[in-house]
Amino acid sequence: MQLIDYRDLNQMQREHLLDIQLPPEQQRYAGDMASALYLLLSADSDDMRGVVVLLDALPRAFLLLQRGAFLPPWAQVDAATINAVQVDRRFQGRGVGRFCMQALPGLVRALWPEVRRLQLSVDPDNHAALGLYRASGWVDSGDGYRARKGYECQLTLML
Repeated sequence: MQLIDYRDLNQMQREHLLDIQLPPEQQRYAGDMASALYLLLSADSDDMRGVVVLLDALPRAFLLLQRGAFLPPWAQVDAATINAVQVDRRFQGRGVGRFCMQALPGLVRALWPEVRRLQLSVDPDNHAALGLYRASGWVDSGDGYRARKGYECQLTLML
């Protein structure tokens, strides 16, 4: 497995990003690939990056990294946030998400050395995501976005 910046994908790999599919119950939390790519490509900023997990040279997971002007109000100024995390349903349970969470701090340090922490907001009912993040060292750090009931859980990983 390999974790790389969207900008480093070749044309064939970019085309295969749209093959990433989430189960419907996860789409309500993370959206879909078309929406995530729209956000990434419409931003055209160094403060937003797409991050891809390649397995056998094909995209199997994707997420958005944001900092600076793209930070939500609940995030710290020295943070980068993670959004639109998507692991292809056909590769869930195979360590792709765990690999991504383990490799992500190194990639963020290389991209943005001034970033001191990663933060995210996750629905409290998204038990699979919460389990992955907490098992990867993320800690509860307050409220995130408004949720269907109350607020999402804000999690932080210090770099």
